[in-house]
Amino acid sequence: MEDTIAAISTSTMSSGGISIVRISGENAITIADRVFKSKKNISLKNAASHTVHYGTIWNGDEEIDEVLAVVMKAPNTYTREDIVEIDCHGGILVTRKVLEAVLDAGANLAEPGEFTKRAFLNGRIDLSQAEAVIDVINSQNEYALKSSVRQLSGKLSDKIREIRELLIDNVAFIEAALDDPEHISLDNYVEKLEIDVDKSVDNVDKLLKTSDNGRIMRDGIRTVILGKTNAGKSSLLNALAKEERAIVTDIEGTTRDVLEEQINLGGIILNLIDTAGIRQTDDYVESIGVSKAKKYAKDADLIIFVVDSSRELDKNDDEIMELIKDKNVIVLLNKSDMETVVNKEDILKIMDCNVLSVSAKEEIGIDKLEDTVKNMFFSGNIDVNDEIYITNARHKNLLKDALNSLKLVKEGINMGMSEDFLTIDLMAAYEKLGLIIGEAVEDDLADQIFAKFCMGK
Repeated sequence: MEDTIAAISTSTMSSGGISIVRISGENAITIADRVFKSKKNISLKNAASHTVHYGTIWNGDEEIDEVLAVVMKAPNTYTREDIVEIDCHGGILVTRKVLEAVLDAGANLAEPGEFTKRAFLNGRIDLSQAEAVIDVINSQNEYALKSSVRQLSGKLSDKIREIRELLIDNVAFIEAALDDPEHISLDNYVEKLEIDVDKSVDNVDKLLKTSDNGRIMRDGIRTVILGKTNAGKSSLLNALAKEERAIVTDIEGTTRDVLEEQINLGGIILNLIDTAGIRQTDDYVESIGVSKAKKYAKDADLIIFVVDSSRELDKNDDEIMELIKDKNVIVLLNKSDMETVVNKEDILKIMDCNVLSVSAKEEIGIDKLEDTVKNMFFSGNIDVNDEIYITNARHKNLLKDALNSLKLVKEGINMGMSEDFLTIDLMAAYEKLGLIIGEAVEDDLADQIFAKFCMGK
């Protein structure tokens, strides 16, 4: 924290219109003045905060580039330290030379995520907001982005602080009563405590229940396409991917291994796995593919079961339906452009699931599939849903720990334990929730979290 740090904050992999070299720390403006010459002979040290200045960057006697220097003075900055951002031309070489000039002038090269880490350590954002920064950067779809932005704005932090405040108020009252029993009574206090603990359990449980949808928002839906041979699975994959990703022939058993593809279906990421057709076979290689298909089905978030509606259901279809009966399933009655012998009622007699008629080859009904996926996982249109979603595995585990501690408080109340014993588990829940937002976080954990960031952020 005593060092002044610098890094390139734009892409270092390709050229662009401009690049930004960011400097942060107590000596940021002094170091910038050593390399920046204003066209109006203005020292950045004397410049007003949040102003832009035109000039050139020099490294000793070498003129590097014509730039704009943006001066931002503490505490109203990203890191709550003095910051100077140098906007130079976007070539990779010139950007690196500008950074070299800044480093030669006394700055140290920033570690990955060090600017955001300083924002956290200086109290501008909490740890959950800091983690949301990298989630915003890594967002692959509009739902993940909106969820991350909500977390960055403090929605999750506010909810966690609300729960913690209720817990610590009870702990404080109990401890005060134990210290001063003559003036503060605990008579019938357990009844109030139980109401507050029930409320906290409910709030933590609600957050935990969003974690599956939160993971899906961030990472996408693990989707496995199943069906017997020649049902049209590969044609469906090609239709969704909008390119020829899988070989399609009339020969049964063409797909022998899994084929993976990530697609954006109306803003939702589907991690699609096209599998070998499930059937009894003596072909050793094909049987391996069938075994893989069954294994992937067990771990899937969503099964798309492709049924060839131009052929009667057979024992292969029966085997698949037995395999997926307890999963999230969409049944596609494929080849609807042909004469069909299998209808929706035939499927619903066996399984309770969504059934759609499509033609993968003609790309008919794919829009209905998109709507069905949205409805299944997000209960409708998420654009108007302002719910907090847990997208971070660390947060999920801490919420589980907090919930377990709160349940121990409930058990203690039911067993008639004294209030001082109840405060032990109340404080355990309080501390676990505090780790989500970075209260008393250990240095090695913070280092581990910020090491995942890109350089310059």
